[in-house]
Amino acid sequence: MQTEKVVDHIVNWLKDYATNARVNGFVIGISGGIDSAVTSTLCAKTGLEVLCIEMPIHQAASHVSRAQEHIAQLKKRFPNVSDTRVDLTPVFEEFKTEVNLDGKQTTVDMALANTRARLRMTTLYYHAGLLGRLVAGTGNKVEDFGVGFYTKYGDGGVDLSPIADLLKSEVYAVGDYLDVPESIMKAAPSDGLFGDARSDEDQIGATYPELEWAMQMKDEGKTANDFQGRKREAFEIFMNYNTRNQHKMVPIPICEIPKNLR
Repeated sequence: MQTEKVVDHIVNWLKDYATNARVNGFVIGISGGIDSAVTSTLCAKTGLEVLCIEMPIHQAASHVSRAQEHIAQLKKRFPNVSDTRVDLTPVFEEFKTEVNLDGKQTTVDMALANTRARLRMTTLYYHAGLLGRLVAGTGNKVEDFGVGFYTKYGDGGVDLSPIADLLKSEVYAVGDYLDVPESIMKAAPSDGLFGDARSDEDQIGATYPELEWAMQMKDEGKTANDFQGRKREAFEIFMNYNTRNQHKMVPIPICEIPKNLR
């Protein structure tokens, strides 16, 4: 990958999109992970106003410290970057008092994890509406179009996706070029939706290099029967996520009314 040219291309794309949309900048949630760090830096390089928002909900201390380190570095490098912190923990806890939490614990935990992401989406759009800006998404190609590892109308609810055509390995290459803090570059990827330090690999059961490989094999028309051992296991994990999360990757289905019924 021609990293420098890719960075220039994304920055120009962001700038052109914002100009054509007649907005004055971007709003982005900062999690302490590589994707939000890279995306916010790319947005900052446009020269347009960028608001970085921390939105902790019982967040792991390591996530908070990395987010704050990145924001401090970004503000030092770019005068167009500002930040704010919205503690959504009380909102989340109040929400829990108003809904039914009965049921299988794993199901309840997942529903609440997705609720965290949707509360953050609402917060981002609140600030974007106040400031006349666009919400920049942080999803990469593997998450958005490979395994669908994001929350529908949560971190998937955005105005534009600057890095959604970059594989995770490519995001790291861009992060290295952009001088993203080393603590973020070395941290295990995590969605931070459960209030602990569990990684994406812990949840998915496969590493990002394995998922990238499986994504390429699928594109080449391979099936699980073409592999054995760990490769077969990783491919099946990828395909399971890819299949069940198609509803996140395709347009919302519309029931079209036949002309003869009009």
